[in-house]
Amino acid sequence: MIHAVLIFNTSGIPRLTKFYTPLHQSSQTLIQKIFSLISIRPAGLCNFLDAPELEAFLGPKDGSDERWRVVYRNYATLYFVFVVDGAESELGILDLIQVFVEGLDRHFENVCELDLVFHFDEAHHILAEIIQGGLVLETNGDEISNSVKLASKARRNSFASANPLSLGSGPGGPRSGSLQTPLGWLTDRLAGVATR
Repeated sequence: MIHAVLIFNTSGIPRLTKFYTPLHQSSQTLIQKIFSLISIRPAGLCNFLDAPELEAFLGPKDGSDERWRVVYRNYATLYFVFVVDGAESELGILDLIQVFVEGLDRHFENVCELDLVFHFDEAHHILAEIIQGGLVLETNGDEISNSVKLASKARRNSFASANPLSLGSGPGGPRSGSLQTPLGWLTDRLAGVATR
């Protein structure tokens, strides 16, 4: 099972956090602990490590000898980190990180740290298309992208229908087809006043 998905920059500042298991201590302390484990590792080492230190945060495994594992990848200035148990394949999780990054790249067209800061809701939506409740739902990039685009379109349409300044200019009255921006609406009103 996947217990946490974290994205933080090279300074240890979290940009996305999602926990699928209740925490026994603060999330900020857990993120600092994981960052301290990862940041000191040389680039030549593998991208996963056993982390018995996390038992204080996530609790001990149920009577087994399994340990918490941290699987991560570093892309430019961001660390993508998954905290998993022994039931997950480390190489499978590395592939899942790649799927997540590709999903972010498709949506944001070359994702960067600022995209995660200013569009955190969309980043969480992409993650939710891939993982629910700590279990992997989808790994097909096209399906993820189509689902996110469809939800984004529905969100825009919902906003436009609830926004009184988003008046439609097609037949059938307001809000019927093509949407007009508030600035366009104001410009049309001012231009109509000027021609009278």
